[in-house]
Amino acid sequence: MKSICHHTWWVFVWEKGYQEKDSVVSSVTTKAKGVAVTNTSELGFRVWDVADYVVPAQEENSIFVMTNMIITVNQTQGTCPEIPDKTTVCQTHADCTLDSAGTHSNGVRTGRCVPFNASVQTCEVASWCPVEDDLQVPRPAFLKAAENFTLLVKNNIWYPKFNFTKSCVARSPPSPDSWGPSGSPRQPRRPCPPHPPPSPRFARYYRDLAGQEQRTLIKAYGIRFDVIVFGKAGKFDVIPTMINVGSGLALLGVATVLCDVIVLYCMKKRYYYREKKYKFVEDYEQGLAGDTDQ
Repeated sequence: MKSICHHTWWVFVWEKGYQEKDSVVSSVTTKAKGVAVTNTSELGFRVWDVADYVVPAQEENSIFVMTNMIITVNQTQGTCPEIPDKTTVCQTHADCTLDSAGTHSNGVRTGRCVPFNASVQTCEVASWCPVEDDLQVPRPAFLKAAENFTLLVKNNIWYPKFNFTKSCVARSPPSPDSWGPSGSPRQPRRPCPPHPPPSPRFARYYRDLAGQEQRTLIKAYGIRFDVIVFGKAGKFDVIPTMINVGSGLALLGVATVLCDVIVLYCMKKRYYYREKKYKFVEDYEQGLAGDTDQ
């Protein structure tokens, strides 16, 4: 009786063996709302809306909100010195290989060693000039959007086997004290923490009054929110219920036979158990024949 209760609890209560199950198929739509205001020496007074600080504008199951950036304005095609580092600092033209470009180079070297400033010389490159200086990440946060930023997530969940659809909309306004001084999150209070800040680059191209092509290069820092949907649904079905009941009864019958085999043939006191399990009696017909002869 005890084994039957254990089997019933495991199969029907814990594993829900009376249900037919289906996995989730989901689509996620993200949308950000809010504005931010900055006043810097490079850009002056500026208002940032969703089109400015959400990069790129549309992604699948995720959204990137920019909180800081390195901006290089008025770049043009030309030649200029590289940013000084251990691979670009030079003394003579021989230190700069012609037409070479390293992994972190901003352009193709011209083979010339030119002054970067009054004390340092670097290899000259053909590139968008002036080149980007991203060695120092600006602090504090450029865009403090925590005070008026709201993220809307719309989720459509569909279970094909059951032909069942469920939609939901989630709002997640971050609290101001959940963000660090540089725009990176402190210990999140939400159940799904954002990923570490990536740094995508994008450029905005235009032409000046003389018709020369220029661009503004932006290296963005921020928080990327990835929405991951998983789940499983189930409903009552006669077929899995009957299969689990039948298999349970069969397993209980096999368990009895297996226990008898172990006790009667494998254990040390098997002879004692065999005497107690089986009771030997005389044949009934032989007993009657003996009485008749007397």
